[in-house]
Amino acid sequence: MSIIRWNPSRELLNMEREFNKLFNSFGKRFGIGEAESFNEYENAVWMPLTDIKEDKDNYFVMLDLPGISKEDVKVYYNNGQLSVSGERKQEKETKDAKFHRVERAYGRYYRSFTTLNFTGVADKNT
Repeated sequence: MSIIRWNPSRELLNMEREFNKLFNSFGKRFGIGEAESFNEYENAVWMPLTDIKEDKDNYFVMLDLPGISKEDVKVYYNNGQLSVSGERKQEKETKDAKFHRVERAYGRYYRSFTTLNFTGVADKNT
């Protein structure tokens, strides 16, 4: 039996994805601007919790990504937007053991932050 955890933030992510598709189609149809590619975002299943901290000289972005090696985390910066994406693979049950509770999110994740005005932290995808 497969356990599926309901995640309310996934519902918001799906709604934002649909709005982005709608606005991108208007942009393509009326030539308002080049539509962005949201491939990483469209395939995302969950969003890691994030803290953003600032000191005198730097910004620090801390994401909760337990069990994911740094080689499996993609970080992009383009036109004032910082994006982090990747995938957490689910552990398989074995003959000797089975899961009784699964609370961690698995699958593709994506977070994006607008850095043009990082003061006040304009988070684009929450």
